[in-house]
Amino acid sequence: MISANLSAIFYLISGVLFILALRGLSSPETSRQGNLFGILGMIIAVTVTFLSIGNFSSGFVFVVIFILVGGSVGAFIAYRIPMTAMPELVAGFHSLVGLAAVFVAISAFLNPVSFNLGTPGNIKLGSLIEMSIGAAVGAITFSGSIIAFLKLQGIMSGSPIVFKGQHALNAVILISIVVIIYLLCSTQSNNLFWMLIAISFLIGFLLIIPIGGADMPVVISMLNSYSGWAAAGIGFTLENTALIITGALVGSSGAILSYIMCKGMNRSFFNVILGGFGATDDSSNNQNNNEQRPVKSGNADDAAFLMKNASSVIIVPGYGMAVAQAQHALREMVDTLKKNDIKVSYAIHPVAGRMPGHMNVLLAEANVPYDEVFELEEINNDFANADVAFVIGANDVTNPVAKTDPQSPIYGMPVLDVEKCKSVLFVKRSLSPGYAGIDNDLFYKENTLMLFADAKKMTEDITKNL
Repeated sequence: MISANLSAIFYLISGVLFILALRGLSSPETSRQGNLFGILGMIIAVTVTFLSIGNFSSGFVFVVIFILVGGSVGAFIAYRIPMTAMPELVAGFHSLVGLAAVFVAISAFLNPVSFNLGTPGNIKLGSLIEMSIGAAVGAITFSGSIIAFLKLQGIMSGSPIVFKGQHALNAVILISIVVIIYLLCSTQSNNLFWMLIAISFLIGFLLIIPIGGADMPVVISMLNSYSGWAAAGIGFTLENTALIITGALVGSSGAILSYIMCKGMNRSFFNVILGGFGATDDSSNNQNNNEQRPVKSGNADDAAFLMKNASSVIIVPGYGMAVAQAQHALREMVDTLKKNDIKVSYAIHPVAGRMPGHMNVLLAEANVPYDEVFELEEINNDFANADVAFVIGANDVTNPVAKTDPQSPIYGMPVLDVEKCKSVLFVKRSLSPGYAGIDNDLFYKENTLMLFADAKKMTEDITKNL
């Protein structure tokens, strides 16, 4: 048993470590250190919570068993998961955080005595409000994350799913949640509590289904924020300082990241958090209007010839590079180019891949120097002066239609100005559309040479020819 004062001190230390973890994760150079701070902070928080249990009864043994089982499963998944599936993994873990918040709220509501919250039917008002909000946000996080997972995994269509009166229905349900919480606090009715959880699960589904694939990275960070607020709400209910601090950090950082990404993609932050308000399923129209347009295709020898005679090359990585695990082959190709005194840099779009920082992590894995990697706003003006743009698996983030077609689902999203290069080498397996479900006009530009192949094999063949 550990005293309350000592617990508070250790929780404060873990909170400081979590803040240092976020600070470290803000840069690839310090990300490993940030992860270590986060791990240490979590170990302290879990250990102190463990030692705070007053009665080491048989229930304590079950807690240990569940921690060992859950920790083993989590470690196994993290070890085996490929980088391409990281967005799905994050969505899956968010769903578990939300579900945990719901389970804790249910336990506290049914047995408030164990949590020092009062008695059944006479729970403290403040605790009941916190518990209700935590349960509602947790349920929304769980069901919304499940939909995000299904879309990212390809089990459900990545296109927006919309129907008439959808936004009005969402508004009615959200208002109903507020009304139910008010009535629950007044009556402490079991039926109202279960109704609150059920309707919160429902709105979670409805909020995410109208959001299209192009906006999925924003959804991931938004659900991250929701999971944090759910944890914070339950932290207040349990009067657990560590849970409050951790939840607030996750919730606020996720909200800030969502806002920054919405700004970078020219999306309305409130539209996204309210369930893609105004979204329309235009992707099918775009696909139906596609014609068989001529494209120029080449091979590794053609690509090597163009790059040999270039003075500057800009690499644009995307999800296709992640799928092919081509980052190491790409690094070898770039090293060969540098030996020929060719200037090489990397252009990263904020939502390249399927979650923020996806491409940065892959390039760091291949030991690409950080000073060669540039974000969109830093490098976009350089395309006009570059000789060759080597696009490896990126699609929607290079599509010029985002600047020209108001009917396109990605219209208004800032894209990399790849088409302004003298020559564009586009590595892709086929002319299939990207995750947003629309054709890429860059395929058909006069200065584009399509390299139809697996990204890793094509890059290796180019290196041999170089």
